[in-house]
Amino acid sequence: MATAGNQIKNAKLVLLGDAGTGKSSLVLRFVKGQFVEFQESTIGAAFFSKTLAVNDETVKFEIWDTAGQERYHSLAPMYYRGAAAAVIVYDITNSATFIRAKKWVQELQAQGNPSTIMALAGNKADLLESRQVSAEATQTYAQENGLFFMETSAKTAINVNDIFYEIAKRLLQSQPVQDPQVTILMDRPAERFVNRTSCCS
Repeated sequence: MATAGNQIKNAKLVLLGDAGTGKSSLVLRFVKGQFVEFQESTIGAAFFSKTLAVNDETVKFEIWDTAGQERYHSLAPMYYRGAAAAVIVYDITNSATFIRAKKWVQELQAQGNPSTIMALAGNKADLLESRQVSAEATQTYAQENGLFFMETSAKTAINVNDIFYEIAKRLLQSQPVQDPQVTILMDRPAERFVNRTSCCS
């Protein structure tokens, strides 16, 4: 929680990846500590917010959970444009979703902000017996492309808080003011955000 003298840094974060990889489940686990076994597919995008304390600083994530179906792909730039961070999610039990995740990375590298922090989340890590994508290969790919990588499980909460906490730490360490299009508002007083409501326009 923010203390009286603390400053809140607002950061737009977007989740990208194929339908069924567990993007909405990751956000629900992170924001509300909940898991729903049969999560309905997101239509368009869903908005959440969550505040994290990192040492003596505070980051408020404004999270856009995008739909994974191909018919919504054309909407994605609207959500990742100006994002301070992006989490690209794939399913470790489905190699096709990892191939698609690589395409998201390429798209962000080509069209997104160069200062956007990108994380690769190998979700459904509780289903190791069904693994199709090796952690070693993904780690190598992540290092070669300037991403950081964690395997997560929204179901068991493995690494869910950790991946968002790591993003928050990296946001605080970076200097996003170099790119005016990146949506991270620095050094705003905490009380300015007390009555802030979400909007989807």
